[in-house]
Amino acid sequence: MQNIKIYYNQSCSICNSEINFYKKKITSPLFEWVNINDNIKAYIETKRTKDQLMRRMHALVHGHLVVGAKVFLIIWEEIDHFKILAKIFGNPIIYPLFFIFYEIVALPLYLKAKYFK
Repeated sequence: MQNIKIYYNQSCSICNSEINFYKKKITSPLFEWVNINDNIKAYIETKRTKDQLMRRMHALVHGHLVVGAKVFLIIWEEIDHFKILAKIFGNPIIYPLFFIFYEIVALPLYLKAKYFK
């Protein structure tokens, strides 16, 4: 089985805190947590620019790139008490609202990390 790589922006304090929480909960060796800052390998693996990677969380799952809110569903599926969140927010009726909420929250975090380091 291939690793699941989660690409995240460590320079975003909120993002980094959240990922550190998930790292403690997910002990599977199949998960790899990749800081995208000044990481040429991450840009090559994802075929994305640093700016694109900073804008949304990304995951490489079985060779397929997953972007944005769906990455949370992948992470939550691996955490016992969060599996219910993955089911709820992954529901085809609820997911579009979750996607919009993610975009609304992610944009100011991206702008803060990009312009107010």
